[in-house]
Amino acid sequence: MLKITAWALPVGGAGALAALGLLRLIGLVTNLVFYQRWSTAMIAPGRVHHPWWLVLGAPMAGGLIVGLMARFGSEKIRGHGMPEAIESILTGGSTVQPKVAVLKPVSAAVSIGTGGPFGAEGPIIMTGGAIGSILAQLLHLTADERKTLLVSGATAGMAATFNSPLAAVLLAVELLLFEWRPRSFVPVVAAAAVATICRGFLLGRAPVFQVTLPPTGLHLPPQVEILAAVCGLSGGALAAAATWLVYRSEDAFARLPIHWMWWPAIGGAVIGLGGMIQPRALGVGYDVIDQLLTGHATTGLIAGILVVKTLIWALSLGSGTSGGVLAPVFMIGGALGAAEGMFFPHVMGGFWAMLGLAAVVGGVMRSPLTGVVFTLELTHAWAALLPVLIASTGAYALSALILKRSVLTEKIARRGLHLTREYSTDPLETFFVHEVMRPATVLGEDRPIDRALLDRLSKVGAAARLIPVTRLDGTPVAFTTAHDLTEYHASHPEKGRVTDAARPLQLALAPHDTLREVAYRFAELGLSSAPVLAPADRPRVVGVITLPDLLHARLHDLTEEHRRQRLIPRRQHTPTPRPASTDAAPARPGRADSADLPDPA
Repeated sequence: MLKITAWALPVGGAGALAALGLLRLIGLVTNLVFYQRWSTAMIAPGRVHHPWWLVLGAPMAGGLIVGLMARFGSEKIRGHGMPEAIESILTGGSTVQPKVAVLKPVSAAVSIGTGGPFGAEGPIIMTGGAIGSILAQLLHLTADERKTLLVSGATAGMAATFNSPLAAVLLAVELLLFEWRPRSFVPVVAAAAVATICRGFLLGRAPVFQVTLPPTGLHLPPQVEILAAVCGLSGGALAAAATWLVYRSEDAFARLPIHWMWWPAIGGAVIGLGGMIQPRALGVGYDVIDQLLTGHATTGLIAGILVVKTLIWALSLGSGTSGGVLAPVFMIGGALGAAEGMFFPHVMGGFWAMLGLAAVVGGVMRSPLTGVVFTLELTHAWAALLPVLIASTGAYALSALILKRSVLTEKIARRGLHLTREYSTDPLETFFVHEVMRPATVLGEDRPIDRALLDRLSKVGAAARLIPVTRLDGTPVAFTTAHDLTEYHASHPEKGRVTDAARPLQLALAPHDTLREVAYRFAELGLSSAPVLAPADRPRVVGVITLPDLLHARLHDLTEEHRRQRLIPRRQHTPTPRPASTDAAPARPGRADSADLPDPA
């Protein structure tokens, strides 16, 4: 852990520099295309009037360039970055090609700078992850250690882009790490901390969207929690609709009789048409998000963003162009909340936009805690924690009920991979060997092999497939099976001892080993059974554990999930109470006994 944490520190700094470079590159392309000037300042298209041919043609030209880069550079630059990073972790041993670290930010800058309604966070996740992966590939590391450095780079880029270290770490845990262990959590936090510190020198420490709280503090009306739940449910419905639209668009593009290289240009035409209706929907849109969250957005802007931004983002994202999803989701969610705020009681400027933002992030990304912390770190409006939490969780719940997968995991599933987003304790970790082991049949090494022995073993059954062989003092030295003894006796009917039909003992387990440890040792050594030794100075065999015995923990977990029972019986209204001695004892709560579960053998 300490070694990887030490390497994560420079990865965090490099991630911050990559975030700064991407933002500057987006600003440069935007200024060149829409304002015909050389500047790297972040500015959005549509702040002034542009000729119709520029609004329509720029996104098409940008899409064509991205398509060419993907065709002749690397197809990995297609998409919004996070599914690609997840796929690299799941199937690629957390390795990313060095050229992706260059092509991904350039393609994203071209796509966003020419009007694409995307964010910088997806590309920076892929770029920062590529930096961490390239460093890891230069070192002598395991695949899990490479994954940690890849995620450290991705988290660093996120933290530096939005000045949100905690949200970036939560996003890493919920979407990229697939675990919560010190070996990965500590390095990721270290990288995020370094990136956030570097961002303070590069871009400043102020929140990205400065929300001004009332001077007397935030006073929430009594019904705010109920309205927050309404906001969450509407955000979840919008998230489900937008996710559905993204993949219907992807299906439509897949049916086109032309090469996918041309799809981003067609998506650019959709963007251009939307930009002609609402120019402020073009580009990354940080200025629009700021207006929504500070309560300065007009009704026309709110309606235009809610409709136009949602449509052009979802339809063009399905074309396979390069760009992130978070900033558009921020804008769409903020617009939804601002629209609802016209009918809800006034709390402060942008309050309901904050709740809408958190709700749509929780619904689209299926990461409710990330949605909450992102919202609060972006605005520093910590006093709104409870309603923001309610809104994000409500959207998450509705999205989980309506959609089988999120906008991220659907793309992974379409590539033939399975990805679970539900985390729970491994049942194998909660059971010990002594709880599931079976009685052992033990033979001394000098015991002769005869028909009486074989007949006795045949009556034991499948519970004693492995037979420990011991010395006179009870110390196990080898193992055999009834099959091996029978085979040996058939070929040597007149002689033979048990030790002649035995094999060296490869593994012995202790009663307090967890079943998870057993599963790992079985997989490592290619075994399906092992003896269990009592923990003493002179070990003795107390049982045998086999591969089917490991199913006991799974059956217990299945029982706890699906078996319903009443532990406190209903009160009996009878004229004459039954004697206490005849009352049935209630089922014992807690862990099921082996008698409660079917025999796994």
